[in-house]
Amino acid sequence: MTDLSAIPLTRLDGQADSLANHAGKVLLVVNVASKCGLTPQYEGLEALYRARRDDGLEVLGFPANDFGAQEPGTHEEIAEFCSLNYGVSFPLFAKADVTGAAKQPLYAALTEAVPTRQGPSEEFREMLRGYGMSPTQDPEVLWNFEKFVIARDGSVAARFAPGISPDDPALVAALETELAK
Repeated sequence: MTDLSAIPLTRLDGQADSLANHAGKVLLVVNVASKCGLTPQYEGLEALYRARRDDGLEVLGFPANDFGAQEPGTHEEIAEFCSLNYGVSFPLFAKADVTGAAKQPLYAALTEAVPTRQGPSEEFREMLRGYGMSPTQDPEVLWNFEKFVIARDGSVAARFAPGISPDDPALVAALETELAK
């Protein structure tokens, strides 16, 4: 398995980063988008981050335009949207693919580590088909706002379907378990 902490990342503002800079924290990694039906999850992600950051939780947002062109903006537009509409203060990273042959190395490693997600994936796929879309198949990320929980030791502890909200009891329980370690 790939050492997640060694994968180079770039912040939305162009600064170099990596998960090594977040070592010892519990991470909630989420692929985000500004023009998605799930975009209001930003509010819950920010609330979760503010409530638990002092306990060692970090939310890391990764804008992606993979699904329905729902993240068309520039890095500056994404930052402005997140700040003005949701008061996002958690780290946001450079827009990059989370599916397919060009997916960023972090997402390749995450989907390899946990190839299936918890939550209503088949129902979500059926909804997408109802809109005339062709959903991805496991292990690929299904849609915007899929969530990965990374434990303090850097291992991938859990993966949740896009429709699982930031306050969903299953996600909260997974985070609580990791924060207690």
